[in-house]
Amino acid sequence: MQQIARSDRPRAILFPERVSGIKGQASIFARFMLSLPKPMLFSEPSEFFFTAGYDSPVGHLDLTMSERGLAGVAFRGRWVAPHGAKNVRWIEELDHFHDVIRQLDEYFAGKRREFDLPLDLRGPEFHQRCWRALLRIPYGQTSSYAQLAADVGSPLASRAVGQANHHNPVAIIVPCHRVIASDGSLAGFGGGLAAKEFLLNLEGARFRPSLPEQGRLFSEHAV
Repeated sequence: MQQIARSDRPRAILFPERVSGIKGQASIFARFMLSLPKPMLFSEPSEFFFTAGYDSPVGHLDLTMSERGLAGVAFRGRWVAPHGAKNVRWIEELDHFHDVIRQLDEYFAGKRREFDLPLDLRGPEFHQRCWRALLRIPYGQTSSYAQLAADVGSPLASRAVGQANHHNPVAIIVPCHRVIASDGSLAGFGGGLAAKEFLLNLEGARFRPSLPEQGRLFSEHAV
């Protein structure tokens, strides 16, 4: 993914005579602000994050990108600022998400089993271990919270693993939906159990349906 270059002195930016629309003006202003050295912008260190929306078969997703990689995929109403980020500046810029959107489109069309995207996962060390373990669960398979706890070296920490899943900043791509209860039931999911059931059905995973009626809410989008 293309990185935004920074330098010690401002870069010259050529503004067109006319800019079409507010979004175009905002985009040019954002690039101008990014061209300035940080001391000229803010008295404290700051970090820029790019944002965009994605309408998926399981509802609207809020996307967040840092200069290091994808930092957030959140169901509507569950978006939070990246862990530890201070003095954050948000820029709505769809151009940074072309690869993300393409791969999500392919996934929901049943044509992609693995994502190939740079990630910027931020959180406590234990959460990071759990998220890395999630990335090792293959497409179409599931793991239990107890199994995941053992995988991260804390076999008695099933509840803490559940909390790490709850705070997973990059839903779907970091597949916390593949973690189910030991009895095969869905257990919880930040995007709702109907969405979790849809994702597992999309991947052909085996589980015990918990919501026979609500599980069909997204059936019209099934592959």
